[in-house]
Amino acid sequence: MLSKAVMVSHTKPEARTIFLLIFIGCASLVSYALYLQLVKNLLPCPLCVVQRIAYWSVGLTALLAFIHSPGVIGRRIYSGLLACFAVAGAVVALRHAWLVRYPEAFECGVSPEEEFLNALPLAQWWPGMFEANGDCADVTWQFASLTLPDWSAIFFMLFGGLAIHALLAVRNRR
Repeated sequence: MLSKAVMVSHTKPEARTIFLLIFIGCASLVSYALYLQLVKNLLPCPLCVVQRIAYWSVGLTALLAFIHSPGVIGRRIYSGLLACFAVAGAVVALRHAWLVRYPEAFECGVSPEEEFLNALPLAQWWPGMFEANGDCADVTWQFASLTLPDWSAIFFMLFGGLAIHALLAVRNRR
């Protein structure tokens, strides 16, 4: 009987720790994106802005999950939402990475996507964060021969994997 109580109490901090790590990771990556934009003058393209929205969605959901500290069903819901947002962000990042490698396949300058994103209330409310002004095919930053979209896809997959781990860890320890 005591071992069940120990297992249940162990699950909760582990899931909360995962949620906190995901939030800190997203906040750090969005902060770095702003640094690159404001200090290094790298303008975000429409796909960058969509990835920022995905990072905000992942990060705020993780923060809510950490603060809420829900029961098993709530942790499953939060983990599922985190995984969905992370997969959506990874899909956009992978598309962006593909466009960087094959820029002739897609014109991403002033496009309907850019006009749509810049007309959203988010872009009006916080243009420095959510206004798209860059070109998707520009490669102006690399680390370890990977571009920003490559790293973004990696981090989205990492956050999605952590969310799935939190979901499965909760399920296996019930």
